[in-house]
Amino acid sequence: MGMTYIPTTLSEALHLRAEKGARPLAGGSDLMVQSKRGIGLAPEFPYDVMIITGLSELRGIRTLDDGSVEIGALATPAEIAASDIVPWHVRQAAAGMGAIALRNTATIGGNIGNASPKGDLPQPLIMLDAEVVLASIHGSRRMKLDDFILGSKKTALGDDEIIRSVIIPPHGFTYLFYRKIGMRKANAISKLSLSAAATVKDGVILDFRAASGAAGPKVIRSHEAEDIIRGHMTEELPSIMDSFLEAWDGAISPHAMPLYRRNTTRRMLSYFLSAIHEGAAEGIISEEAE
Repeated sequence: MGMTYIPTTLSEALHLRAEKGARPLAGGSDLMVQSKRGIGLAPEFPYDVMIITGLSELRGIRTLDDGSVEIGALATPAEIAASDIVPWHVRQAAAGMGAIALRNTATIGGNIGNASPKGDLPQPLIMLDAEVVLASIHGSRRMKLDDFILGSKKTALGDDEIIRSVIIPPHGFTYLFYRKIGMRKANAISKLSLSAAATVKDGVILDFRAASGAAGPKVIRSHEAEDIIRGHMTEELPSIMDSFLEAWDGAISPHAMPLYRRNTTRRMLSYFLSAIHEGAAEGIISEEAE
């Protein structure tokens, strides 16, 4: 059984990480399940852990000078959902995460650090070009979250690094779409989710992007498919829809998504793009619940 440490500063935590290889533990909602021993017994970890919930340097949600939003790694889904400055898609995903107890104990750092393909937050974050800030005793580095998450349960986190925060760049979307389909709504582990967004000005689609979660080993986002839509007039959407959906389908690994999921995702994307084509009022495009 490994040792448990409780650092009081980020500096202390980074030294423990570098010297002992201790793994950070915050909400523990994923790790606790993986290490469960039985009713009434505390989980045992085969490696050293450090409880980082006391590190004030990893808390808080703030706007940076360039308009980006920085979310500390210890921010909970409840805090994220309640924050006015967090982009809408991320608030939606946070609000739909599990039971109330989970929303108050899970953390954004854990949700992306565990790299579960069923994690709710990476999907809108990847669509929004979010970056993750990684800290070590040597300093910090930033990388796109889409590059940080390598696959199911695999990330580019260094052996001496801790996730410090997530930074979401500013955007000016005119249309927003988010949909999560679970078995029992919020309490279900995400079965299928889609974020989409577009910026339309004078009939031209200046920006379009989409990301799908819980569909494969990692969040699906196809820049190639997005490029088919970007730069076109809204009136051209019906003529390019098929090639867009084909490119989107092509981005999904053959075994990652059963047919009904592919069809549901295609239907949601078609619905969003059709609403834009038909000149829907700007803002949130909502789809009737099934």
